[in-house]
Amino acid sequence: MQITGLWWGSKLLDIVEFPHSRVLGPDASVDEIKELINECGEVFIKPIFRGGVGKKGKAGLMGRAKNVTDALKEKERLFFVEHTHGNTHAKANGVTFEGAVQAIDEVYFAISDSTRYRAPTITISPFGGVDIEELGSDKIAERPFDPLTGLKSFHIANALQQVKAPTEIISPLVQQLPKLWDLFSNYGFTTLELNPIRMGLNKKGRIVPVACDFKAAFDQDDPAWKRLGLPEHLFSADISEFEQEVNRLRTYQGQSDVFIINDEGTITAPTFGGGANAMVTELLGDTATISSDFGGNPPYGKMNSISDIMFRHWMDQTNVLFIIGGKANNTDIYQTFRGIADSLRSYIQNHGPKPLFVVIGRGGPNLIKGMTYMRDTLDSLGLPYRIFGHDSAMSEVINYAMAVNDWMIKEGKEQIARKQGGK
Repeated sequence: MQITGLWWGSKLLDIVEFPHSRVLGPDASVDEIKELINECGEVFIKPIFRGGVGKKGKAGLMGRAKNVTDALKEKERLFFVEHTHGNTHAKANGVTFEGAVQAIDEVYFAISDSTRYRAPTITISPFGGVDIEELGSDKIAERPFDPLTGLKSFHIANALQQVKAPTEIISPLVQQLPKLWDLFSNYGFTTLELNPIRMGLNKKGRIVPVACDFKAAFDQDDPAWKRLGLPEHLFSADISEFEQEVNRLRTYQGQSDVFIINDEGTITAPTFGGGANAMVTELLGDTATISSDFGGNPPYGKMNSISDIMFRHWMDQTNVLFIIGGKANNTDIYQTFRGIADSLRSYIQNHGPKPLFVVIGRGGPNLIKGMTYMRDTLDSLGLPYRIFGHDSAMSEVINYAMAVNDWMIKEGKEQIARKQGGK
């Protein structure tokens, strides 16, 4: 769950009274746009994308204008523009008009849940307005802090002194940035990024940090985000029917994170755990139909329902069903395997024999019981399989699944189909 841009970001920043540039939406009248230009001298025109999609500026998807005529031309150009970055493709539905902010400096700031520090962490740099990964380590400060005591002024001051930020901008940032922790901690955020924060002068001549762009990600399983009053469709646009069906099964227990990699892929991999997901997604590449993470100890009913959806959408084209994960700490392997196995049995009973090879690699509680249930199910269905234990290297198991997929394409499917047909 992600949002980008100030159209929604400004509404969230208003909750904690953090200053931001003035924003008009797609329904802004000519008079309103003219007034904004007269007030700010210039406006930036940006497309509104539901969900999160990056690198819009580098793709030329930002206009600027100093008069109404040019502003309306940019609105026409960007209103329904399409943008692809990585695996994400999105279509705009409107634009914002954002007032320019005169500034003496630009700052990058983010709060995120850090897996490195196992704690919330701030990232700050007095070199905002650029991709943070392009900056050297001497220009960026990262500081974890205790979530029980929260983000304090001294965290900000120490971080800015570390990167030798200009003295005049430290005090204004120390006063304003801690407000963002109240927003982050109370509403289910996993990431909150402002880039750039422009250090402008207010009417009294004092330096004030002004947010000029906004990015955020939420934990969809944390109900706190619902208190923000954001419409649910904001997070469901531009995703497939398959993804929407799986997302409806979200509960307090178990993850159900999925997205489509290749709708013509031939390996379908229900994956358990973020580390496994990253490795499987990278190594399988375009041979995979989906990227998924079903960890978090999902109960039998949820895993069975997810498998029903997965098989209904992807089984026709799948050569290899690849059930893979690391060694779990608390996920009941028996319950997850039973959910998948029962769904697979039901699918084949309803749709007839399927030339399919099953590869399994997993570890964790009730592993033997779960693998035994899966083995008995696959034997009863007449499906070939290979099962790896937790002591097998995951990369080798992935390579094995890819080799099986190649064999299936060349001759395996035909051989299995003949055997299933009794020929």
